[in-house]
Amino acid sequence: MSRFDIAALYRFARFAEPADLIAPLQDACEREDVRGTLLVASEGINGTIAGEGEGLRRALSAIGAITGLHHIDVTFSASEAMPFLRMKVKLKREIVTLGEAGVDPLQAVGTYVEARDWNALIANPDVLLIDVRNDYEHRIGTFEGAVDPETTSFRQFPAYVRTRLSGEKQRKVAMFCTGGIRCEKASALMLKEGFSEVYHLKGGILRYLEDVPQADSRWQGACFVFDERVAVGHGLEPDGRYRLCHGCRRPLTADDCLRPEFEEGVACHQCAGEMSDAQRASARERHRQTQIARARGKAHIGPEAQD
Repeated sequence: MSRFDIAALYRFARFAEPADLIAPLQDACEREDVRGTLLVASEGINGTIAGEGEGLRRALSAIGAITGLHHIDVTFSASEAMPFLRMKVKLKREIVTLGEAGVDPLQAVGTYVEARDWNALIANPDVLLIDVRNDYEHRIGTFEGAVDPETTSFRQFPAYVRTRLSGEKQRKVAMFCTGGIRCEKASALMLKEGFSEVYHLKGGILRYLEDVPQADSRWQGACFVFDERVAVGHGLEPDGRYRLCHGCRRPLTADDCLRPEFEEGVACHQCAGEMSDAQRASARERHRQTQIARARGKAHIGPEAQD
């Protein structure tokens, strides 16, 4: 059985004409049979892609050459199955959507903390530890003692900072997210809002789970990832306890799949009430086509990966 390598990557940079990068990046990845999603904007590149061994590495080298970025931050993991259905390069306003004008990680960003130094920082009871991810990501795993901002999208984070943290500006703040990119913008926002000491986990949870031995870890649970693996644990091994709802792209437990609202490939209890009849019918047809394609050994063009 083939083993697929997975590369989560991002880099903030200045692209004068990001649209010009779309076709070359698409061609470079497809040439190596690499799949996944790359987001390109005037502020840089972000994405997760997968392929077999040398093919993925050649694609990463091509991405560096096309963008002119030869030091892109990459975290590697692996899967026995291809976690993506297709390759898609998308032009975006932001490579991670905060929706806040004037927040630029290339101008100011918090202090990076290496995975090996993270435990010592967050063990300090005076440190405010914030999980920058969405609430459904936090629920299946987080660091011991972390605060959940209870956001359903990253766009809600600025309001959380201004309404819930306005009295904490002189406190030392430590933040973390999946691969580090959301913390780049979140820390830039907090510095702009007047916070004095802001730290964030370099490489995110993925780097921590890769580098820190489980015996020394302060991580609890699983880390949600936006692909068919759904969640990973220490050593970045897939955590088989979760499935992905293809309606809302949120993780589901075995018990969630027994609830009456759950329909395979269509919806779950978290999104069933939000879907119109037309959306439900479209999801059923998409699921039917996906099943046919998989039975034929082909990759059906399914839903796009989230940002």
